[in-house]
Amino acid sequence: MLSRQYLRENPDAVRRNLEDRGMADDVDLDRLLEIDDEWRSLKSEGDDLRHERNEVSDRIGRLKAEGKDEEAEEAIERSQELKERLEEVEDRADELEAELEAKLMEIPNVPDDDVPVGDDESDNVEERRHGFDDLRDLPETVTPHYDLGEDLDVIDEARGAKTTGAGFYFLKGDGARLEHALIQFMMDVHREQGYVDLFPPIPVKSTSMEGTGQLPKFAEDAYRIGGAETEDYDDDDLWLCPTAEVPVTNMYADDILLREDLPLKHQAYTPNFRREAGEHGTETRGIVRVHQFNKVELVNFVEPEDSYDRLESLVDEAEEVLRRLGLPYRILTLCTGDLTFASAKTYDIEVWAPGTEAEDGPERGGRWLEVSSASNFEDFQSRRAGLRYRPERHESAEYLHTLNASGTAVGRVMVAILEYYQNEDGTVTVPEALRPYMGGMEVIEGHEKVGESAVGAGERE
Repeated sequence: MLSRQYLRENPDAVRRNLEDRGMADDVDLDRLLEIDDEWRSLKSEGDDLRHERNEVSDRIGRLKAEGKDEEAEEAIERSQELKERLEEVEDRADELEAELEAKLMEIPNVPDDDVPVGDDESDNVEERRHGFDDLRDLPETVTPHYDLGEDLDVIDEARGAKTTGAGFYFLKGDGARLEHALIQFMMDVHREQGYVDLFPPIPVKSTSMEGTGQLPKFAEDAYRIGGAETEDYDDDDLWLCPTAEVPVTNMYADDILLREDLPLKHQAYTPNFRREAGEHGTETRGIVRVHQFNKVELVNFVEPEDSYDRLESLVDEAEEVLRRLGLPYRILTLCTGDLTFASAKTYDIEVWAPGTEAEDGPERGGRWLEVSSASNFEDFQSRRAGLRYRPERHESAEYLHTLNASGTAVGRVMVAILEYYQNEDGTVTVPEALRPYMGGMEVIEGHEKVGESAVGAGERE
């Protein structure tokens, strides 16, 4: 969250931030500033009341010692008045404190000066493309992954919907094997880059979700374990992990690290769960927008002066996955209107999937799929989660900076592989970098379908 001092000293900048992000109507900044003014006034009054009460207590003792009982009684009455007023002031200050903290949680991070101002994703800035100078030969018509996955019997959406619901799916045979291969391949790449492996808990507490900025703003997108019948939540509630960023960032909550610990680089594979509450009906086929997906997450903890250099390196580390897989992709700088709530600056990495027509695709057709968002949160998450470090052992603790990126989204990379490495005969060439993880397999040829539905399909043909 933003510090109170920053809010007091830079209200115009905060107001402009809300406008640039399209959130001016979501936050009553004037009310927040009024609450802060009243809270500071009450804290000052409370200090004065305590000071006077201490003086009166001292005077009562002296008056009694001097035998001035009548004056002592007057002082006792004044002490009682001060006590009652102090209780009123402290109670009101506590109410305002809670309201102030809640409203501060609703204010997004302030974008870096380099972030372009824009309304939505159409205003994002493309920085560069990679891999388009040497494209492989593609079939005249590239079959979308959802049709190809069904033809090869490596993706089964229908049975996923039957067992769990829309937005869930089965991977079968070589499809499941490809998923496992991608996860292990990605983790090996990032291990080479100096990342320490973690396997975190999947359920996370409300305080952890608050620490990284998922709560309270994105509660409707998360899967809650227990208490779903009420909008309220507390520290005893658990949520299914929406991204490994949540448990990994919060593993150091309220800790104090040392300068020699930094930079700290962790990677974690997790299954992730999101309702995509704001995206109903936008994509009903395939495995691009689903409620459960696998991802390898890269989380960095760094000193403030190093965070923007680290962001550039983080993008390169995530890109390495796509470079080794030989997949064409592009890098975008997100504008203010498309920036995530907690981010000060974000680069999106989008892979090219040539089989699905979409308006946002490159001139060769197909579409762009976001497979990683590399973000610098500066000290926004650190203030929420209590992430600090000591520059020197004898110095006061300071808030560190956090960054993360997907390294990368496994399901969407699979989509790109199925479409980009598709062959004229409907098979899929396994990228060379993945073959050691697939037992030397060079081509995915698919499987015979099972059950009466397979027989029926054959009869219809």
